[in-house]
Amino acid sequence: MIAIIDYGAGNLRSVVSAIIKLGYQPKVTNCPGDLLNARAVILPGVGAAGETMKNLKMLGMVTPIRQFIGEGRPFFGVCIGLQILFDGTEEGGWHECLGVIPGQVRKLPAGLKIPHMGWNQVKQVASHPVFDGIPNEANFYFVHSYYAEPDDKSLVVGETNYGVTICSAIARGNLVATQFHPEKSGEFGLRMYDNFIKLAMERSQGSKG
Repeated sequence: MIAIIDYGAGNLRSVVSAIIKLGYQPKVTNCPGDLLNARAVILPGVGAAGETMKNLKMLGMVTPIRQFIGEGRPFFGVCIGLQILFDGTEEGGWHECLGVIPGQVRKLPAGLKIPHMGWNQVKQVASHPVFDGIPNEANFYFVHSYYAEPDDKSLVVGETNYGVTICSAIARGNLVATQFHPEKSGEFGLRMYDNFIKLAMERSQGSKG
């Protein structure tokens, strides 16, 4: 099962449509038990990190998400789904997040048009199977006002320039997360989701059904 987390504010319809287009039948869920039974989990993102964390806590999702990632199982975070993986965010003051990736989320520098909205290039700074078949510096679609700064720069697999160089994709084991929205990024976005799901199915063989 591919579980897509519904916390009340995610970009669910576009993500579900993208996964169905690839030939899979995802399960949209806000049930903690479904996460632990999934072969892969996608956490979409639209909105504010603080509100996202509040909703995940109300749904009892925080511990299962940490457990799922901690067990090294396939997890894909998108936009806010990337940002809440970090220790905390400056958005709305300061909010503690999931703390599964050491680092912080900061506001884009003053003087830039905020939010950063539209197409921008993603430079592949490290090789990763999630980029298979995707050209270096391909364009993906962004909508965000904050960006993640991981303490461990080796986790960064994609960078984007928007007045400052920002981390636009991270990977650690079976964890992948992007600041951009693959579901809004046409052919290459679909290819990224397909790469992730195929990796998830391969790596979960023998562990989960």
